[in-house]
Amino acid sequence: MDIEDELKKLPNYSEELGLNLSVAEDRFKWFLASLLFAKRISADIAKRTFRRFVEENLTTPDRILDAGWDRLVEVLDSGGYVRYDFSTATNILETVKLLKSKYDGSLEKLHEEALDPRDLEKKLMEFKGFGPTAVNIFLRELRGVWPKAQPKPSPIAVEVANRLGLKDIEIFESKLVRIYLEYCKKHKCEKCPVKIHCKGEK
Repeated sequence: MDIEDELKKLPNYSEELGLNLSVAEDRFKWFLASLLFAKRISADIAKRTFRRFVEENLTTPDRILDAGWDRLVEVLDSGGYVRYDFSTATNILETVKLLKSKYDGSLEKLHEEALDPRDLEKKLMEFKGFGPTAVNIFLRELRGVWPKAQPKPSPIAVEVANRLGLKDIEIFESKLVRIYLEYCKKHKCEKCPVKIHCKGEK
């Protein structure tokens, strides 16, 4: 089996979280999850914390605003997101407030108003907690869903693609980053699902 077929079998993080990014409601959920993934914290903690938001039904702008800062901190802590609980609760609230005031709470309106892919990234970076990393996490899984979701592939994805001899980086970027975080970075080469294709560091 070639490398592309192997990669297709690996789920993106949004897929693992049960999200369908062709649905606007789930795009907002991924927006929230991207903010959680962007911190220097393990993917497992980010996934667990996001699921706590789902369990508490805090996955729409209005419900998040109604919950308030103290409740958000509680949910973040319950997911193990302890190190960044205060700052992340603040970021989530400020981000949702801006989304409501500037785009009527709609990410779809934000995308519609963006002039081009770079302007879309610029608009996203106006949100508190959405630096280049969060923007890349959010947009790379929206390729093919939002026409203007065309982020430049992250250096991590390029590095792994080089090791695997893969040329089509953009389509598989999310999977390449996942391989890096879960196998390359942790030196778990023997457990890597695409180890037979790896040529080692370039």
